[in-house]
Amino acid sequence: MKHLLAVAALVLAATPLAAAEPIEGRWVTAEKDAIVQISDCGRSICGRIAKFLVTPPQGADQRDVNNRDAAKRSRKLLGMAILTGFTEDEDSWRGEIYDPNNGKTYRSIVRRRGPDRLEVKGCIGPFCQTQVWQRAR
Repeated sequence: MKHLLAVAALVLAATPLAAAEPIEGRWVTAEKDAIVQISDCGRSICGRIAKFLVTPPQGADQRDVNNRDAAKRSRKLLGMAILTGFTEDEDSWRGEIYDPNNGKTYRSIVRRRGPDRLEVKGCIGPFCQTQVWQRAR
């Protein structure tokens, strides 16, 4: 009996409790204005604006004009990372999300909600706003 309990304890210890589903891929934002490519960025996962679905006010060459850091206002939005530093945390991914519409960065939690849905939260303190992104076809 002791042997059986020891084997069961080893099996439980070797099994991850809740692994996060991968979030890599191409995702259409909730506003349906862009496609974000999420992929490996070294030691973490990041997401870059891969394509505009709605042309920004200054065209496809739109710059990061709302950034609070004046030195970053000349960088192009297309190709820019808006999801940064995401690492797996049990059943989700945690990092930061940048909103180029207001130039602010928020703490973020991302989870897969099925094969074609991604739940993206941006948070300030205990308050979060949730969006659902769809897999790009």
